[in-house]
Amino acid sequence: MDTKTLIDYTLHLADNALIIGHRNSEWCGHGPILEQDIAITNIALDMIGQARNFYQYAAQLSGEGATEDSLAYLRDAIDFKNNLLTELPNGDWAQTVLRQFFFSTYQYFLYQQLQNGADKQLAAIAEKSLKEVTYHLRWSSEWVIRLGDGTEESKRRMLDAIDEIWSYTGELFIPVNFELLTIGDGISIDLSMIKISWDKKVKAVFEEAILPIPADTIWMQSGGKEGKHTEQLGFILAEMQFLQRAYPNSNW
Repeated sequence: MDTKTLIDYTLHLADNALIIGHRNSEWCGHGPILEQDIAITNIALDMIGQARNFYQYAAQLSGEGATEDSLAYLRDAIDFKNNLLTELPNGDWAQTVLRQFFFSTYQYFLYQQLQNGADKQLAAIAEKSLKEVTYHLRWSSEWVIRLGDGTEESKRRMLDAIDEIWSYTGELFIPVNFELLTIGDGISIDLSMIKISWDKKVKAVFEEAILPIPADTIWMQSGGKEGKHTEQLGFILAEMQFLQRAYPNSNW
């Protein structure tokens, strides 16, 4: 496996964390109650912290003057390798917590395996991040159950959220080239095995929330890991990258 493949995989992990972290940060000051406003903001900070660790490692691998800032703020949308799920609009509170539940469930089982992988730096980041992700999964699970098995209105909103988001979950488990190559070297994880655990956890939470699991025949969106994104990523990057692009070489 060449270094570029490892860089691509590391950027994939970093981009996922950065983009969903940015999305969650949009709730700061707008949460339904103060406690949950703080909770979703802290989750955003956790995700951006994970992104920083992955970007720092990718920059180290890349050399040529790359930094965590240049990788986050100076790449175009086509260069980003995040799953489409992470860039979806927040929608209402139900859509946000369901998106976080789907993604945190994926991250939880991914990091569990990644911490035992052959790349020691990725394994260390995964081990450190797993503590945070464990909380994210518990928090989002509780909200899915609370809303699904709540009032008529909250259940309707969860059903609408499932309709909006479910078709973006399949991409989590569709490997692209850099994932397949790193699996062979014991660095990344066989996504088909993670999907078994993901399906089991989602089914258990949905059953408690009295929510239906969509049919297997639903067509799944994909392409994000190969740089084919929704228009939403462009809007995210326009906001997130503005300062660095308007004032090149700015440093904190």
